[in-house]
Amino acid sequence: MSLLSKLGGAKTKALAPDEIKDLMREADTLAAAGNYDAALGLWNACAHQGIARAQAEIGRCFVDALGIERDVNLAHTWLKLAADAGDPLGQRLLGDYYFNGEAGKPDRTIAEEWYARAAAENEPLAQEMLSWIYAEGDVRTPDYAKARHWAEKAAAQGVAKAMTRMGFLYHNAMGVERNATIATSWWKKAAMAGDADGQAMYGASLHLAAGPSRDPLQSYAWLVRAKNGNSTFADRFLPAVAASLSAADRAEGERLASMPLSELTSGSTS
Repeated sequence: MSLLSKLGGAKTKALAPDEIKDLMREADTLAAAGNYDAALGLWNACAHQGIARAQAEIGRCFVDALGIERDVNLAHTWLKLAADAGDPLGQRLLGDYYFNGEAGKPDRTIAEEWYARAAAENEPLAQEMLSWIYAEGDVRTPDYAKARHWAEKAAAQGVAKAMTRMGFLYHNAMGVERNATIATSWWKKAAMAGDADGQAMYGASLHLAAGPSRDPLQSYAWLVRAKNGNSTFADRFLPAVAASLSAADRAEGERLASMPLSELTSGSTS
């Protein structure tokens, strides 16, 4: 079923800029509440007025089957419209489309091109993906300076995975001198921002640290939280840390691990 048939056709009346702004704001609110059927109607009206962000959102809905049946061909049509119009979200989503091989086979080279365009427009998740490609991607020689450049930009916009990558770059001396202190600082930021791998590595750093910086209880708490978040890194360190604690301390660590991140303070995270 096409989008137009599902939604009963596009609006033909020209919309004023304020009307479009209101419709887009309402659509975002509806989508955040999970009401994609209603959001699609509003995005559809705006998309047919040439609003690239609305076109990008419709493309995302077709990829992820949000409020409508999945259709990768229509997804590509809408995402390409948005991307060609210069919308950073559309460019990043089109990068995802090629990276994930939505049409059948991944094309990492084309994906990188679209990520680069979106990243240059300050799209944070495109910056994070571009950082991953430069550091760990399988289609090019690593460029750790560029990986760090884009990771820093994404991290500055709150992307927790980028913070974790910054920690690895400093821990493994990837394009910089090894600096365990800086690595731990980045992992702590990532941990507090909710990235499970960052939580695992921050927990590991508290386990392996020397002197007063070593904190087995907090290490255990962060590693348990990371394991609950499905980080495979946690399994490397959790048994050794658990073995070093009493049953009472393990229970306390599990209590800390269950607390919402918003309730943790700097004093309780070392």
